[in-house]
This record gives sequence, structure tokens and C-alpha cells, in this order.
Amino acid sequence: MKSEKKSPLKARPLRYVGQSLDEQIDKLINENAMPYAMTAAFSLWWAGYEWWCRFKVSHPSPVVITFFAVLLTCYCVFRIWKIILQLKKLKLGRDGERCVGQYLEHLREDGARIFHDLIGDKFNLDHVVISRKGIYVIETKTYSKPAKGEANIEFDGKQLNIQGLGSQAKPITQVRSEVCWLKNVLKETTGKEFKIKPVILFPGWFIKSNEQGKKSEIWVLNPTALPDYLKNQPNILSQEDMMLAAYHLSRFIRTTN
Repeated sequence: MKSEKKSPLKARPLRYVGQSLDEQIDKLINENAMPYAMTAAFSLWWAGYEWWCRFKVSHPSPVVITFFAVLLTCYCVFRIWKIILQLKKLKLGRDGERCVGQYLEHLREDGARIFHDLIGDKFNLDHVVISRKGIYVIETKTYSKPAKGEANIEFDGKQLNIQGLGSQAKPITQVRSEVCWLKNVLKETTGKEFKIKPVILFPGWFIKSNEQGKKSEIWVLNPTALPDYLKNQPNILSQEDMMLAAYHLSRFIRTTN
């Protein structure tokens, strides 16, 4: 009789950049789009088979079946087209997160700890940076730019004015909620309350902040500007506190995500 075996891994691996979006993309393709594609293919095959029988052997007219097959196929094509639009949006967001993740990886050279795609309460945190310069929750927003002209985002401390998309406050509310969630997680796991900085990054966009925006507790930046912003910050965490927060957050991710 074969002896029982178990995995050599003591804990789950940490999540990678854009893992949630990858999971959503896989679900859209395999669970949402595939049934429509299979249904359309089967209905067309059925109609074709009926026509083959019509001309090769004695068989009732396949016109009715063909009508419903074409109708069903048109519906399936429409649904697949809608899913393709969702996939494009998800892939754009995933690629944006990966580009930001690549920028953040360079911070490891200075001793920072980087975490990606933390699953929260019905949302996910794109990135978390823990370093001597503080703890940062980073939300990446990847929006398509205008085909011509500048791509500007104005930040007044309360809302964003995105060229071509108008005023938006949702990203600000979102990143603040993520900061509160992470504060609670670290308080419960470490017993300490850490100050956490909210950051929103817009790959490829030029950010304009007025005086109120510059004074806001939230950074709204192009990813290329983030390393310099971090570099200019003073050390506010001891090495012990930095490692404590990173250790407990790593354990939390491995045991709950």
C-alpha cells in the first residue's frame, strides 16, 4: 500500500501582480464566453446537419431550425462581443498593475517589502509598500488616453478631473477605504497602529495638482514620479516595526487569501 504524501510547502505563496484581474479574465473566458461559443457552434452544426439531411435523405424542411439557429447564434455573438469589451478593460488594468509592479520592485534594493494583490472585503489592494519611510497603499488606475493631444488629470484634494472622463471621486474613496482596512488588519495582527499613506497612480497620464491637492494626504501621481517622492520622505519606521508589519502582513496573506 502506498504511503500518504503531503505538500512540501508550509504556506501558500504570496499573490502576484494583477492576480485578481487574471482570475477575472480566466472566468470571463472559461465560464462566461465559452458556453456562448459552444452554443453558437452547436446550433450552426445542427442547422448544417439538417440541411445536409434535407438534400441527402428524405427529411422535413430545415428552415425553422435554421431560423432559430441563426437567431441563437446572433445572440451568442452579441454576448461574446460584450465579454470581449470586458476582457479588454480587464487586460488594460492588469497590464497597468504589472507596469507599476515593475517600478515598485526596484524599491526592494533599498530594503522595502512589496506585496501585490491583497484580497480585502469585496475589494483588493493592488500594491502595498512597507519600508523605513512608511507604509503605502497603492491603487493603480489604468485608463485609455485620448488618441491625440495631452492626457491630463487634475487633482484638487477632493476629486479628480480626468480629461475625457470628467470629475471622479470614486478612486479617492476607494483608496481611503483600503487604507482603513489595512490599518485594522495590522492593528489586529501586530497590536500596533501604523500610519498608512494612500497613493493613486495613473500610468501614462500627466498629473496636475493645485495647492489643495498638494496638501492632501493622498498622493496622485504618474508611476515614474513615485520613487522620487518616496526617496524624499524621512524615515518614520524603525527597522523592527517595518519587519514586524511586513511579517504579519505576509502571514495574513498566506493564511487568508
